[in-house]
Amino acid sequence: MIGGRQTTLRDQVSVSGIGVHSGKPVTLTFHPAEPNSGVVFLRTGVEGKPDREIRAEARAVTATELATVLGDASGPVVATVEHVMAALCGLGVDNAVVELDSIEAPIMDGSAAAFVDAIDQVGVVRLAAPRRYTKVLKPIRVISGDSLGELRPYDRGFRIEAEIDFDHPSVGRQSIALEVEPNAFRREVARARTFGFMCDVEKLWSAGYALGANFQNSIVLTDNRLLNPEGLRFADEFVRHKALDAIGDLALAGAPILGAYKTLRGGHRLNHAVLSALIADRSAWTVVEVGEPVRRPRRGHADLGLRVAPAYRADAS
Repeated sequence: MIGGRQTTLRDQVSVSGIGVHSGKPVTLTFHPAEPNSGVVFLRTGVEGKPDREIRAEARAVTATELATVLGDASGPVVATVEHVMAALCGLGVDNAVVELDSIEAPIMDGSAAAFVDAIDQVGVVRLAAPRRYTKVLKPIRVISGDSLGELRPYDRGFRIEAEIDFDHPSVGRQSIALEVEPNAFRREVARARTFGFMCDVEKLWSAGYALGANFQNSIVLTDNRLLNPEGLRFADEFVRHKALDAIGDLALAGAPILGAYKTLRGGHRLNHAVLSALIADRSAWTVVEVGEPVRRPRRGHADLGLRVAPAYRADAS
């Protein structure tokens, strides 16, 4: 079912952990929010500076090297937001304030599972306002070397198609495709963990990254084998995590996407590049509102009862 009304959380809920790159302790608190407010990060605990709000949108992205970072040069940033955004998007939460008392969202077990559990603990409630979607009108493609990312029209919801190809016996070529809705999100990608290679560790540490990474929050690979004693949660956990990251990165569109996203050998930088290219081309998207919920038919396409909302822009503040 494609929901017809916006949602928020029933109550506030917190999780605590460390940042995978900063290594610093952090508490993240989800708060309910008013209709049409979207997702806003609230950065607190910065000595000598007031609390700061940062909207979760593509134009707020300042870095995509190893994680998605939001902010600007004028104040504190919030880093590694992709798993948080994926959980909110995957569970259909339109409006929330995400409070962080440190620079980086907690990595937890390296997946979105802890954020899903927190949201499920308090529940999601519908609001009176109709849901707005960023509807893809024409294909937008970005090619970078042997990587490709493409958004294309798809009226039945938000679809992710991810493929990776690593020259490693534990990874190889993997692919996954899914419709992004709560049940599939929980089942297929929410528990898929981030991964990295031992050969990159010293380089990352020297650059100030991965200071909080360990076997409890990352899948770790040598040149020829997996080091985690518990093994994998899925045989293709690596591509599932890439799909999770893509869901979180594209959740910065400003409204849930009606479209299909294909990523081949991609990552945060490519995801952001495709989303930015979409927003920059005003003929490639519009914003629509859904009246009443409409179930997807078994055959053909859904009649969503959509209407264009021209006064709203996904890239507006």
